Amino acid sequence: MSTLLLLIPLAVPVMAAAMYAAAGWRRPSAPVAVVSAVLCLAAAVLLARLVVDDGPVMVAGLLRVDALSAFMLIVIASVATIVALATPAHLATELAAGRIDRRDARRHAVLVQAFLAAMTLAVLAADLGVVWVAVEATTIVTAFLVGQRRTRAAVEAAWKYVVICSTGIALALLGLVVLNQASAHSGTGAGLDWAALAAGASALDPDVTRLAVLLIVLGFGAKAGLAPLHAWLPDAHSQAPAPVSALMSGVLLSVSFYAILRVKVIADGALGPTFVRVLLLAAALATLLVSASLLIAQRDYKRMLAYSSIEHSGLLALGAAIGGPLASAAVLLHVLGHGLVKSVLFVGAGRILQLTGTSRIDEVGGLAVRRPVLAGCVGLGVLALVGLPPFSLFASEFGIARAGFEASLGWPTALALVLVVVIAAALVGHTGRMLLGAAPEQPLVPCPPARSTTVAMVGGLAACATVGVVAGPLTTLIDAAAAILTGAS
Repeated sequence: MSTLLLLIPLAVPVMAAAMYAAAGWRRPSAPVAVVSAVLCLAAAVLLARLVVDDGPVMVAGLLRVDALSAFMLIVIASVATIVALATPAHLATELAAGRIDRRDARRHAVLVQAFLAAMTLAVLAADLGVVWVAVEATTIVTAFLVGQRRTRAAVEAAWKYVVICSTGIALALLGLVVLNQASAHSGTGAGLDWAALAAGASALDPDVTRLAVLLIVLGFGAKAGLAPLHAWLPDAHSQAPAPVSALMSGVLLSVSFYAILRVKVIADGALGPTFVRVLLLAAALATLLVSASLLIAQRDYKRMLAYSSIEHSGLLALGAAIGGPLASAAVLLHVLGHGLVKSVLFVGAGRILQLTGTSRIDEVGGLAVRRPVLAGCVGLGVLALVGLPPFSLFASEFGIARAGFEASLGWPTALALVLVVVIAAALVGHTGRMLLGAAPEQPLVPCPPARSTTVAMVGGLAACATVGVVAGPLTTLIDAAAAILTGAS
């Protein structure tokens, strides 16, 4: 039974991709993505309960799920459900406007399911080498999705994405090769099995491990949107179709950071916490500074959301640098909350783009009067994103800040909070002009109804608020995953 549960989140998207490849994107086949996401979410929840009660589950030494993996599966499947609900209306509007044809819609559906399968493999793989392969596979798949519109800007964004992320992934590969050499000379026989490496970390050569960890953090950090290799993210997110942007921001960044968290456990055991702490603190503050400086004068709302995703990565790096049970639990809660909210906002941004025909903030005004439900969802989403209660991002950001001060990291935590306030002010200001500013003279573009998109947005916001008020059974899972990150389990 446990083996079947572990294989479902990986096999179901593969089967859904095959179905779309065979049947294409049509009204009868549209619900396949929703069914796929719901099945994966159900399997992830059951797996979470299983590993919390009985411990990690292994399949043939290749796949392994523990509390951290199960939590990431829940995040992936939750965001996938929101995206799957919103995608039919998005594609129907694109088809009606002639921006894509049936062949493009089929390709989109197949690649999205392949994207989900690759991210699932990354969090289920027992070997860091397989994690690397899965993360690289996400680059290949999403490059085609980013360039789906085939405009000059979309193609340039896709190439920029491929070049920068491939450079980062190459650094990560070199780091894994170095780490494998350290493992080979340690006498533990761990190879790149992350669980065995964590257990035998004290036997690793410190100097070799230090070089390996530096390369791995830089490499996977590029895919996670950390400075200095973050420049691909605004272009890719602004040009990708809205459902793809939602997946890239909502889960791809966090899946890439998941790899860093696994390596951090190994590094802390081999080197102590100081080396990775300094490395991640520097990356966090640089990333937050980039996000704040570029958000202040931002004029494109999709790029605005992309720079907010960079802020998210900076906060994850800050929490991981602080370490400890509180910060680790807050990081995981932030991953879930950000995934839910950012997927809602990118879905909403895609709908705004279809209705207005522009992504410029100053050309979208009076949305609260013209589309009150859409405007309400976007407005609440931005309030959630800046960390207002009752949404879970309030609890996660408060937890990271509290843990930072308790860990005697007052000045970097205080500096990070100042940058977060600047970012929040910019987000609220730009969004306020879109929702409450003067409406332009041109009417909205006629589009097919998007009730499923509304359901997806309302459901995502409700889930984020619910987790922020009553975490419920997630608390046990998050505590167990945080124990893994702190080396206590």
